[in-house]
Amino acid sequence: MNFKSALQKIFIFCLLLLAEQTVIGQGLVDADTIATVTQKPMEEEKVHSPKRATLYSAILPGLGQAYNKKYWKIPFVYIGFGTIGYFIDWNNDYYQLTKRAYIHLRDDDPETTDYLKLKGIEYYDLDNATDKANLETALSKRQDYYRRNRDFLIISMVAFYGLNIIDASVDAHLFNFDVSDDLSLNWQPSMLNFQNDLVYCINLTFNF
Repeated sequence: MNFKSALQKIFIFCLLLLAEQTVIGQGLVDADTIATVTQKPMEEEKVHSPKRATLYSAILPGLGQAYNKKYWKIPFVYIGFGTIGYFIDWNNDYYQLTKRAYIHLRDDDPETTDYLKLKGIEYYDLDNATDKANLETALSKRQDYYRRNRDFLIISMVAFYGLNIIDASVDAHLFNFDVSDDLSLNWQPSMLNFQNDLVYCINLTFNF
């Protein structure tokens, strides 16, 4: 009877011990789950966002490159914008000058003589109808030339702005691309037995 009672006590003790281990294990699982849920937003914050890089470059050219840590590209972005902007301004100045000169030449008003500021005007005899007509034709062509250049450069500025955004977006997509030393491609000569003939080939091995 005492032996049976002892077995019952041992059995109950084992059940209690098993229940305790189950509760402890469940607590550890819950703790791990909570830790995982808590850490997940932190991991998401570390993800490099192509959308953010695109938006940054759209708001301020070069900012997306800074977000991608491609700081060496920023000077080239502003050199490009500065160069295009300079030639836009230069062509626009000459377009406005030749446009005013053309208008003043045709209005026959002695008070409006901007055409006299042009280089090479001394080669034209403005009292001669033929020379005056030739000068009008030359000024018309010249103002069209400067206007086309200016408009083309404005389009180039817009295209360069778009290129700046595309560059930032592509760099952001490739930001987490693995280019470590673990990636390698090895090749070596090899021979295969094909229909009882030896065939020379190249064996490629890609390690990652």
